[in-house]
This record gives sequence, structure tokens and C-alpha cells, in this order.
Amino acid sequence: MELVLENVSKTYGSQAALDAVSFAVHPGEIVALVGPNGSGKSTLIKAIATIHPVTGGTITIDGRDVRSIEPIELAMLLGYVPQGFSYTLYSTVFETVLMGRRRYIRWSVPDEELARVQRSLDALEMGQHAAKFMDELSGGERQKVFIARALAQEPKIYLFDEPTSALDIRYQIEVMETMRRITREQQTSMIVAVHDLNLAYRYADTVVVLNRGKMEAHGKPCEVLTPDCIRSVYGVDSFAVENEFGKFIVPFRARSPG
Repeated sequence: MELVLENVSKTYGSQAALDAVSFAVHPGEIVALVGPNGSGKSTLIKAIATIHPVTGGTITIDGRDVRSIEPIELAMLLGYVPQGFSYTLYSTVFETVLMGRRRYIRWSVPDEELARVQRSLDALEMGQHAAKFMDELSGGERQKVFIARALAQEPKIYLFDEPTSALDIRYQIEVMETMRRITREQQTSMIVAVHDLNLAYRYADTVVVLNRGKMEAHGKPCEVLTPDCIRSVYGVDSFAVENEFGKFIVPFRARSPG
């Protein structure tokens, strides 16, 4: 499925949170949203998920405006993982992930649904915690449960708002590796807001740079995440290092305002 944003804008009173943002996302593609705090990354993801109605422009899935799609169908198309996720303290990990299948389950839960939930937990190395209560987990473990819930939902498009923010370095890499494999194998797509430019550089096919609600740059990571762009958007000097493991961005100095 193709997701297309055309001149998407969102205002809060006189404040523009998004200003004429346009890009497309294709099957099998990972798009990273990067930019400083307050640049509009979360607002854009919530607009796609129809949590925040847009002020102007359109968001379509295969030509259909997301606002015209029934909520139940939209929940089957979009898998959304916010920065903060509400949960019931005394729900188990397995029950929490099973809720991702609620659109497909009627009065009973077939064995294939239970197996699907277990596979999603195993993909995030959380299968051994299935019987634990959510309040027994660390913040990082809970974040992995919410990602597993999105996997169990089996949407066509994943919307992740800083999914690795509560994870340590190892699990950041493992989660991004897992999501890249899934988008390739299942020909789904993924929009992910990240702060770590190196995660965006390594795992994204396309990078969208936001700054004060405007799209400053859009393209392949090597074309977009340049020292000039990083200096302009973040006010930070940086340089790139390349070796047999890939190319990496090294920030080294914050520039004085003005």
C-alpha cells in the first residue's frame, strides 16, 4: 500500500505545528522522521493515525483519504506505537499483545491467534516474559511489548514514535533490525520518528528532516544527513566517518545561537 502526504498542515491557534509537508511511503520502505524537539515529528505521526485532524492538505492510503476510512478498517491498516502507552497494570504481557488482535477476534480466541501473539513476542525476545504482569517489567521491556503488539496487529503501515527511546544500545539495534526484516519480508512500510541520526542513517531508506513544522530535506540518508543540513537544523557541527561497517555521523560541537 502507498501512503501519500500532500501539503499536510496542522495549526494550534496561531501556531503552525506542520507546514505543507509532502512525501510518499512505498511498500517495503522505512522512512525516518528526524529533527529537533518540537519540530513536528510526533504531530505528523498522530496526523497520519488520525489522532490529530489536519488543518490542511490530505493523507491518503492507496488513494483513499484516511479520514474517510472506517476506524475498524484503519486499525487494520495502521499499527501505531506512541511515545507513551497506557496499559493495565494487572494485564499480563501476553494479554497486552493479544489486544493487538482485537479487531480479528470474536467470542473465542483460536489457536492460530495465540500462536501469532507468541511469534510477535518471540520476535522481540519477550516470549519468556509472556506470563508476567506489565508492572513487573522495566520501561524498556514494556516498550518492546508495545512494539510486539503492533507486530501482532499485522498492519500494512507501522507508525512508530521514538520506539527505541527507552531501550539500551543492544535492543535499539535489535528492534531496528527486526523491523527492517519485517518490512522487507512482508512488504509493509514503516514511518519512525527517531532522535539518533545514526539509526536513521543505517536503517532508513528515506529520511524526512523536519524543523519547526517544515520539511527541510527529504531523500536518501546519504543525501540528506550532511554536515550542512545538521548544522542548519540542529545547530551542531558534525563530520562523517566511514569504515568497513558503514558510515557514521559524529557530532562534536554545538554552535552558539545567532
